[in-house]
Amino acid sequence: MKLLITTQAVDLDDPVLGFFHRWIAELAKRCETVHVICLKEGRHDLPKNVFVHTLGKETGPSRPKYVGRFYRYIREYRKDYDAVFVHMNEEYVLLGGALWRLWGKRIVLWRNHAKGSFPTLTAAKLSHIVCYTSPSAFVARYKNSVRMPVGIDTEFFSPAQAPSQQNSILFLGRLDPVKRVDTFVRALEALHERRVSFAATIVGDPTEKKSKYAHDVRNLASAMALEGVVSMRAGVTNTEARDLFRSHSIYCNLTPSGSFDKTIGEAMASGCIVVTQNNALQDVLPGKLMPRDDSDDAATQALSAALALPQSERNDIATASRTYVEREHSLTLLAERLFALFA
Repeated sequence: MKLLITTQAVDLDDPVLGFFHRWIAELAKRCETVHVICLKEGRHDLPKNVFVHTLGKETGPSRPKYVGRFYRYIREYRKDYDAVFVHMNEEYVLLGGALWRLWGKRIVLWRNHAKGSFPTLTAAKLSHIVCYTSPSAFVARYKNSVRMPVGIDTEFFSPAQAPSQQNSILFLGRLDPVKRVDTFVRALEALHERRVSFAATIVGDPTEKKSKYAHDVRNLASAMALEGVVSMRAGVTNTEARDLFRSHSIYCNLTPSGSFDKTIGEAMASGCIVVTQNNALQDVLPGKLMPRDDSDDAATQALSAALALPQSERNDIATASRTYVEREHSLTLLAERLFALFA
């Protein structure tokens, strides 16, 4: 099998997409050659059968340049790939799908967002298979859609030998409204007012550098930060994220159902107790750890329940969570199922 992959970034240091480096390496084990077209190229260390081609965002933005290079790459290497794996960005299918179909290339699109549009429908129809991980994903409605594992490297994301700091809470993700960081901060305020003991870390950057939402979140957390109860950090690499999961006992993710955020799986594999509203985990996690709605009170109650867990129950939940990720969402399992779709 010879494969073409399109993605946003090939960069070990990218705080959002650094994980995809492992996906490429894992798929390369099963392929003769892998060509990767990315919007931005950064630091990477990939097998010798992987060839990375950048559209050039790292040298400055230029949409005409991106499009011109994209068409040059897919034509120049069209005899060097049998199938195409489009990761996240449906735009690549909209640009290249008709040509790939004409050339007899199998197209597999990965899209896991809760919202979609007419371009999403068009990309889904051009693709042979559309992959998603959450039953609430927009593309789950299509006949050619297939639910897939999240793809967690469970050897890399594993519990630390030393116990994590007791009653430590981590929130790791973009400082964007969809992540509901403000709800998390208000839940912490309610716990702090009740004199519940905890130490929380908020890690992430906004998508837009001058985000008013991120500014408001930082202001909201400033009083607790001055008291040493909450600390805030910029976005981190995948390796640093693993260290944060290992050093915290609780991980909170309040992104609405519709996408299975990979950080949830990474936290579960690393031994964290996860608090999440994602309905994909309603049969996996205890109900008391899953906020019943979007309110601040519901988040407060779930976090309070996580903090109050006796050690024996905490251990049982952590063990069951990791076992679930190993069984249902490992990177090895994902690569096997994707490879079957490319054939």
